[in-house]
Amino acid sequence: MKFGGSSVESATAIARVATIVQSRVHRHPVVVVSAMGKTTNRLLAMAAEAVSGSRTRALELCGELKHYHVTEGGAHPAIDEHFAELSELLRGLAILGELTPRSVDAISSFGERLSSLLVTASFRRLGLDAVHADSRDYIITDGRHTQAAPLYKPTNQSLKNLPRGAVVVMGGFIGATEDGVTTTLGRGGSDFSASIIGAGIDAEEIQIWTDVDGMLTCDPRISPGGHRVKLISFAEAAELAYFGAKVLHPSTVVPAVEKNIPVLILNSRRPEVEGTRITGESVPCSNVVKSIACKTGIIVVNVQSTRMLMAHGFLRRIFEVFDKHQTSVDMVTTSEVSVSLTIDNPVNLAAIRADLEQFAEVEVADGMAIVSLVGDSIRSTPGVAHGVFKALNGTNVRMIAQGASKRNISLVVEETSLRSAVESLHSEFFSQLDPAVFE
Repeated sequence: MKFGGSSVESATAIARVATIVQSRVHRHPVVVVSAMGKTTNRLLAMAAEAVSGSRTRALELCGELKHYHVTEGGAHPAIDEHFAELSELLRGLAILGELTPRSVDAISSFGERLSSLLVTASFRRLGLDAVHADSRDYIITDGRHTQAAPLYKPTNQSLKNLPRGAVVVMGGFIGATEDGVTTTLGRGGSDFSASIIGAGIDAEEIQIWTDVDGMLTCDPRISPGGHRVKLISFAEAAELAYFGAKVLHPSTVVPAVEKNIPVLILNSRRPEVEGTRITGESVPCSNVVKSIACKTGIIVVNVQSTRMLMAHGFLRRIFEVFDKHQTSVDMVTTSEVSVSLTIDNPVNLAAIRADLEQFAEVEVADGMAIVSLVGDSIRSTPGVAHGVFKALNGTNVRMIAQGASKRNISLVVEETSLRSAVESLHSEFFSQLDPAVFE
């Protein structure tokens, strides 16, 4: 059972979580928690203050964060120890004036270390037999700080030694190298932690408790008219996550898929709602599309060179540039002399453009969004593209891609057209609902 930051952000929220866990004690839950509220952002903000020379301000922010944890989670001797350690770390950063990836992991790990201790203590006060387990003793990773990858063999071996009998509470997002150096799994890593732990202990299911009722047929931040998806396949869920469905981290499903363990997305504020069940098998559905995902902040890069007409190696040269600058590409469409592709990370864009202009003309357009229609039967159902273009009549579609995935049609529109595009597509593909799959 994994609970996100908003599910453990206050004493009231933690009590709500305790009630949910209590109702499932007979299933021997392992509870994985994120940092309370926006704690990770606050930790990184104080680290930034420290390295910039504002040691006093960094320590003030540290004091404010301690007050928040004590107020919402209760006093606890280990909290004093953790904040003393955090203060020392901030003083060290102020002296060094540099924030290394290893330091980022050391600082940002405190959120989950603190929340897991406080949730354990709160569970005990509320009558649950709970025991704390430090994730750094169980999740063994490589040394790629800020985005460490689990080493499954030693991790699975360690997880065999988890305490038995009581409700185990662990922090998500964090792990440690084989030498014991603290690491983190990257943003969204608490979901990943839950999946790693669930797979490692051969759990019957992995529950991701959030503040939404499950996966919806469209992003509620873009268009509020979505329906809950009751059943969806791992493959569809991963595709939706990659193309912007924030309710699930793309890596989450990997350990669960390998063990064929169902993943449930549930709402800690409305635990009576059945949520979304993600399974290994394809889910039969009379609707060809299961959900529409969106990704904003997209940049389209158009690369054109008549010199490359009929010449082999053009695509290789282009992708070598993106590889060199460690920038991933989402969508690609090609013709003989031009390639259009999308990226969502502009950090190295200037350098990428300069390298591409050594052998081609380059145009860049920002302010774009990717809209992805996802469903297992998209490729095998005739007329889907017709439905897409009928719905988007009057919308300027900059790129469209189908075929790279058998369960996805993706297109690029301007961000200013995103809401109307999603609403039109939603009306086209969800005017009638399969009651076995949607609610």
